[in-house]
Amino acid sequence: MDSQTSHDAQRAQAPHTFQVDLRGLVDLLSHHLYSSPKVYLRELLQNAVDAITARRAEEPDAPATVRLFAEGGALRVEDSGIGLTESDVHSLLATIGRSSKRGDGLESARADFLGQFGIGLLACFVVAERIRVVSRSARTPDAPPVEWTARDDGSYTVRTLPDAARAEPGTTVHLEARAGAADWLSEERVLSLARDFGSLLPYDVRVGETPVTDLPAVWNRAYPTPAGRRVALARHCHDLFGFTPLDSIDLDVPLAGVRGVAHVLPQAVSPAQRAGHRVHLKGMLLTERAEQLLPDWAFFVRCVIDTDSLRPTASRESLYEDETLAAVREALGERIREWLTTLAAGDPERLGAFLSVHHLGVKSLARHDKEMLRTMLPWLPFETTDGRLSLEEFAQRHPVVHFTRTVEEFRQVAPIASAQGIGVVNGGYTYDADLVEALPTVRPGTPVAELDADTVTAHLDSIDPAEELALSAFLAAARARLDPLGCDVVLRAFHPLTVPALHLDDRAARHEQARADAEAQADDLWAGILGSLRGSAPRARLVLNHLNPLIRRVSSLGDAELVGTAAEALYGQALLMAQRPLRPADSALLNRSFIGLLEWATHPGTGKDDTR
Repeated sequence: MDSQTSHDAQRAQAPHTFQVDLRGLVDLLSHHLYSSPKVYLRELLQNAVDAITARRAEEPDAPATVRLFAEGGALRVEDSGIGLTESDVHSLLATIGRSSKRGDGLESARADFLGQFGIGLLACFVVAERIRVVSRSARTPDAPPVEWTARDDGSYTVRTLPDAARAEPGTTVHLEARAGAADWLSEERVLSLARDFGSLLPYDVRVGETPVTDLPAVWNRAYPTPAGRRVALARHCHDLFGFTPLDSIDLDVPLAGVRGVAHVLPQAVSPAQRAGHRVHLKGMLLTERAEQLLPDWAFFVRCVIDTDSLRPTASRESLYEDETLAAVREALGERIREWLTTLAAGDPERLGAFLSVHHLGVKSLARHDKEMLRTMLPWLPFETTDGRLSLEEFAQRHPVVHFTRTVEEFRQVAPIASAQGIGVVNGGYTYDADLVEALPTVRPGTPVAELDADTVTAHLDSIDPAEELALSAFLAAARARLDPLGCDVVLRAFHPLTVPALHLDDRAARHEQARADAEAQADDLWAGILGSLRGSAPRARLVLNHLNPLIRRVSSLGDAELVGTAAEALYGQALLMAQRPLRPADSALLNRSFIGLLEWATHPGTGKDDTR
């Protein structure tokens, strides 16, 4: 290889440095990393607080103040922190991704810092076109103040200043608003954002002369009475979340570094609705939309906490999912569980008020927690044939706890089962069937059985064979008319007498009917496929009440056509009584039978005379 070739190879292998387009990076921050330009103020507060923390690590008695001054499209932020030297400015402020937390001698104090990423002042370019930083180092008192001025085009200058420019250690940051962003630097907006982000910060923070911090936190204050504390927490919840809570739960988990409060919502919410909780990290508001802070079952509370153990994501607007967050989530869930247990043991009135609104959340918890099910058993309400009762009270009344898996099934059987002395729980609502099935695990020896159409029919009184034989023609005509609908007709005697007919089916029968309906409407290919899926599921049945006077009169009709029309009308009425959704064929049947009976009633004939 000649010398020229060797030289070219070395030149080709020489390392290059990345070129950063600052304006492009600012656009990336504002549109993809941060949810709003308001985070610029959090970054300024964070830098100031971290600088004070760093100084106090070396000088425990050092002043700890942050002052913000909004002055018509400009903002000045002064802190009494550790400050910077000229070399610090070149190394830290002018290098993207570098953080002052990595400065010499500060690594040991890093756990006390709010920030973990070196983006820092870059976030301020979201609202500012020019940033000027004047700083004096507390660690090098003889070093003169230094000024760093940067523009959003990526250029910056650094110069030293006379001692008079800043006599005391610390840093002052000046922002000049970019076009269209002056409102973000107005005094009213700055004060509002500072209070939102910094109300729990451990140092003296003010906008002008107006205090920002409000310590101790409302949950850490001493109150003369428990009632006074509840009132204060309720007022805090209303100011923060906009509602007055049913109750407030202390969230004090020292091992997880968490202190705060959970407010119980006064109205029911969907379990699928993601809750937004406020999380402060070492006093600084991290997010007001922390969805993963609590277990999914605790959707009935809104939390505000302060923690020093959880990790923020790169944007510092949400929590990093790791083992620590999982442990905190479990600990907070346990605290809410303890609150429920305490209410059950000592304050049934407040527990009843809570369950009347949020029984669904507690049922979700009890479904997976045997101890919670045992605790809540006397309190959780269920719809039953005896009214709204707890499972404990219902099991005391009935030797067997029967239940249905759907609301439709319950509506079908509830009137008849109740008249026959059969107790039934409606398991069609969310979590209810699971809890009924789990009942024997916390109440040993309690028989639990699913109630289906066969069980109900078996509890109805059979008709004398000779009497049923005499009505065979009537039953044959009724069965012939309802057979195309996939429904059988049986005759039984049951109470109440006012119910002429009862429509019974189960899930297997409904699935088979849905398959048959789909087959009838499908093309040849799909009809063949659906036909191959035909099973041996039991058919639905229309149970006619032989004790009902109307059924006795209809069964004496001699006109087969009129019997068929009456059977259709009874079938439709039974569907409506069970509040079942009507298929198109059912709606057509109801209309046809109604018109048929009207025609029969308005045209005298043999059939009409037979009913007299």
